[in-house]
Amino acid sequence: MEIDRYFDVSDDQLIFSRQQSSDFAKLVAGDFNPLHDTDAKRFCVPGDLLFAVCLYRGGVFESMTFDFLNMVDAGVALSTVQRDAGTVLSDAREREYLTLQTRGAHSRNAELINGLAQAYVQFSGQTFPYLLVDLMRNHDVMINPSRPLVIYKSMQLTISSLQAENIALEFSGAQLLLDGKKATVELNFDIHSASQMIGRGQKQMVLGGLRAFDEEAMASLVDEYQSVKDRYNKTQN
Repeated sequence: MEIDRYFDVSDDQLIFSRQQSSDFAKLVAGDFNPLHDTDAKRFCVPGDLLFAVCLYRGGVFESMTFDFLNMVDAGVALSTVQRDAGTVLSDAREREYLTLQTRGAHSRNAELINGLAQAYVQFSGQTFPYLLVDLMRNHDVMINPSRPLVIYKSMQLTISSLQAENIALEFSGAQLLLDGKKATVELNFDIHSASQMIGRGQKQMVLGGLRAFDEEAMASLVDEYQSVKDRYNKTQN
């Protein structure tokens, strides 16, 4: 993964353009969430891009917890600062966008960093429709088809070996916790190295604007999502 293609550094601050963010979402993560389209009115930098940049710049720890506090708009200059809460990404007004808490041993092994970043981002990018649709169907709720709102909340991982190679992630179950017209989704995964499990993780998201599940409306949303993905992939060939 050529991570340097997807952000710029100015005066040691991180800056993400709309094009860089959208390219990362589509080309690296396979994520076609409309929030990451270059012309989106409510645009935001992908959480998976922030995660990957943190790994490449700071390395991998045995325990890592990422909390996504606010959506990052294009062009916002983010500084990395150390506070009691851990490592924080914040702007010039001290608005915090991400906190990272770490524990345990630390590694800057390039193969481990690249393998973990690549495997997680590709797993995470497949959340919709492959994991999320069945989960919503089972709970008889769905996001608004005309204005889907799926926002990253947090990600946690623990790793028992920092000598790992050939990293792969395997989905291990999910939960959907309802709260009125919102819900928190927890996606669990196991981390494998050369077919041996070396860790576990969990991705949390918030779903907004929920309504009763409608099979026809959901099918149309999935078809539109796949159509956008297919059209984009044709332009890359």
